[in-house]
Amino acid sequence: METKTKQFFAGLAILIGTAIGAGVLGIPYVVVKIGFLAGLIYILFLGLIIILVNLYLGEIILRTKGKHQLSGYAEKYLGKKGKLFMNFAFIFGIYSAIVAYTFGIGESFSFLFFKDASQSILMGLVFAIFMSILIWGGLKQLKRFEKWGVEVILILLGLIIFLFIKKISFDNLIGFYPNYLFLPFGVILFALLSFSSIPEINFVLKKDKKQMKKILFFGTLISIIFYVLFAFVVVGFKGIETPEIATFALGPIFVVLGIFAMFTSYLALGNALKDHFKYDSNYKKTKAWFLTAIIPIFIFLFVKIFKYFSFTKILSIGGVVSGGLTAVLILLMIRKSKEKGNRKPEYSIPVSWFVIGLLTLIFILGVLREVFVALN
Repeated sequence: METKTKQFFAGLAILIGTAIGAGVLGIPYVVVKIGFLAGLIYILFLGLIIILVNLYLGEIILRTKGKHQLSGYAEKYLGKKGKLFMNFAFIFGIYSAIVAYTFGIGESFSFLFFKDASQSILMGLVFAIFMSILIWGGLKQLKRFEKWGVEVILILLGLIIFLFIKKISFDNLIGFYPNYLFLPFGVILFALLSFSSIPEINFVLKKDKKQMKKILFFGTLISIIFYVLFAFVVVGFKGIETPEIATFALGPIFVVLGIFAMFTSYLALGNALKDHFKYDSNYKKTKAWFLTAIIPIFIFLFVKIFKYFSFTKILSIGGVVSGGLTAVLILLMIRKSKEKGNRKPEYSIPVSWFVIGLLTLIFILGVLREVFVALN
């Protein structure tokens, strides 16, 4: 019983730690742009969709024997073209996330130690090198730090609510600004994404797969509640003065919250990408580690030095392009896995072509809009 409980909380920590990353810091900014109530609808609507897609992915994994990452499942059920698209979505998404985390943590440490962003490149570089050491340690390091990091995140959220609840002005929570109607989509989608953590949860559960459904449902739900409360407090407190990296508005202790949130997510995603290169691309450990931990450092330096993208723009592009494409592929895989799976799953979620078509349309429109905005 004790082992089952440990596995449950380890799996829950991996999913929450993956979801609650840099995206949480960008949510208040995009929510205040459109208006809190409209932003709340966005979080709840996309949150329900992600719960469903996460459960579909969990079922796909449970219907399939062997160890795989997302591209391995895509190849099995959608063929080589499916694997190619999933590879692109997976790698693009995690690289976007890691660059965003390095970006956000670099600015956070610079804010803490130097009171401005003047040393953000140096701080980001030092942090990325530290993370490369942890990623080398693999799943053992992931299980150790995820649980610890998620506990700190939840404690600090409680502190935020306790300290700032009386400072909230409800005038900051009213209003609707249709000019920014589509702005929150990419950032909120990015914040909710946890697809890459689900194969890792499968590894943690080992032979006891019955807990998968509970972990996916409650882990995603906790993430949604976290975002709603965080946006409520920050937007209610700062209003239109909400900065792009939200914790800067709350003071040093809450900048630490942002650092922990990005740290846990960075570690989970880095481990998932390294396993992808190991299991699905058959690379040796050193090459898989180099592609996972070192290449993003060069991308970060390039983006930061040449000032190509802002923090929320990186989140939005990563969320819409990678998250949207991955979700579409998962929706296509679930039908195939029900027909061609080689293992009896511990749970099964009903699916219809109407649901697949509707959700696919939402994600495709989001991708097309983000690409259009980026090109213009």
